[in-house]
Amino acid sequence: MIIADENLEKFWVELLRGKGYEVLWIAEEFRGVSDRFIVDLVKKYSALLITEDKDFGELVFAHNIKNISVIFLRYEQPKYEQISDKLLKTISENEQNASHFFITISPQNIRIRKF
Repeated sequence: MIIADENLEKFWVELLRGKGYEVLWIAEEFRGVSDRFIVDLVKKYSALLITEDKDFGELVFAHNIKNISVIFLRYEQPKYEQISDKLLKTISENEQNASHFFITISPQNIRIRKF
């Protein structure tokens, strides 16, 4: 399962659902909840979180949050094509990954930090 953060553009949710992924979008189901609530939800469902909110980087690294996998998207809105192929490829390559990770996808590169 993929959990799409509330701030994630609808384009991404539709793209992922169109490719057959099960996506729980916070904007549809839990609008206005805290980032900590989202972390707990991701852990509960052993899901992958996709976000455009850099606060999750702080939660994972500065607050030492464990057992969570995050993909952080950085791109020039609304130029989704800059990273859409990278996102789909990254999910495909990492969806069966037993370890947890924080992946940043930008038009220039993909940075993977496993923990």
